[in-house]
Amino acid sequence: MLLIIARRIVAAFFTLLFISVLVFALTEVLPGDVATALLGRDATPEQLASLRTELGLNQPAHTRYQEWLAGAVRGDLGVSLANETPIRPVVLIRLRNTALLAAVTLLFSIPLALMLGVIAGLLRDRLPDLLISFFTLIGMSLPGYVIGVLLILVISIRLAWLPAVTLVAPNAPLWQFLPYVILPALTVTVGLIAYLIRLLRTNIIDVMTSNYVQMATLKGVPYPQVVLRHALPSALLPAINALALLIADLLGGVVIAETLFNYPGLGRLMITAVTTRDLPMVQAIALVGAAIYISVNLVADLLAMLLNPRLRTWITQT
Repeated sequence: MLLIIARRIVAAFFTLLFISVLVFALTEVLPGDVATALLGRDATPEQLASLRTELGLNQPAHTRYQEWLAGAVRGDLGVSLANETPIRPVVLIRLRNTALLAAVTLLFSIPLALMLGVIAGLLRDRLPDLLISFFTLIGMSLPGYVIGVLLILVISIRLAWLPAVTLVAPNAPLWQFLPYVILPALTVTVGLIAYLIRLLRTNIIDVMTSNYVQMATLKGVPYPQVVLRHALPSALLPAINALALLIADLLGGVVIAETLFNYPGLGRLMITAVTTRDLPMVQAIALVGAAIYISVNLVADLLAMLLNPRLRTWITQT
């Protein structure tokens, strides 16, 4: 068991190392000149040369990558080119805000997807299943920005229940974000929950027609017990892995939601950094996002091993 966990951790480390090389290389080949972007087109050649020397842009790419990676390992993500402040505190504050948004999104998504997916699977081809399938199809078809605009029009403008724009500072206490995080979370939730409902519905249908569930029914096991103790755990295993894979979609949806609602999270910070050509900030956010994605997938793999009886038995035997 420990050997398998160690292998997964080592694989995750090398994956993150490869992504760091890729992120650095992609930011290096972006069009334009950083010094010109910072000083403007009216800057003299001497000023541009001085800034390039100050930023280390004249050094070879591999030297700058080694220095950047060594700093990242120490927790030093560099200095922002846009405002000349350390990147780490800014990223941590924005990461906290994005984590709140993701947590509220999952708080909305998982219970609703679990309930509606099970209902649709158990009542296959009946009216509840048809209604749930219809709305999930709509949720999967609509882009995130369309969902966000509709929520703004209905909830913020028409009903005036919740604000459409975040009006608190990025470093404000988390409780001040609560009125502003609901609409962005709902925007991300719609697409996420639609996919999870369809996945759980399919899994429930497959499990309920399996041999061991039918055998339990023939033995006289009560129907609620068949669903809760036999069908539901087996149906949840693929959903756990799928949820980990959906983290990438969640991060993409967060970028759209944060930009649309002016929410001060990592996604909006990334858009601002790309717009201002703040390459150290772009590299730091991309590296942090990759580390989060890899960590979530690693945890999901380990949970799947622990929850799957066959894998658990095989692990203990090896």
